[in-house]
Amino acid sequence: MNNNFSKLRDLVMSLESDFEKFYDKGNAAAGTRVRKGMQDLKNMAQDIRKEVQDMKNSTAEKK
Repeated sequence: MNNNFSKLRDLVMSLESDFEKFYDKGNAAAGTRVRKGMQDLKNMAQDIRKEVQDMKNSTAEKK
């Protein structure tokens, strides 16, 4: 399994408690951490997307 997938999964799992604190208990600081984590997730997803596209294109060029 790709290391990027593991990092992505770890990031999502690390946000679980902050999601609960924000949505269930109304903790504003947890909401800030959720927003930061979601921004990190967005950036990581974009990086993975670019990597996949580059790999796909390099494979297509070899054919």
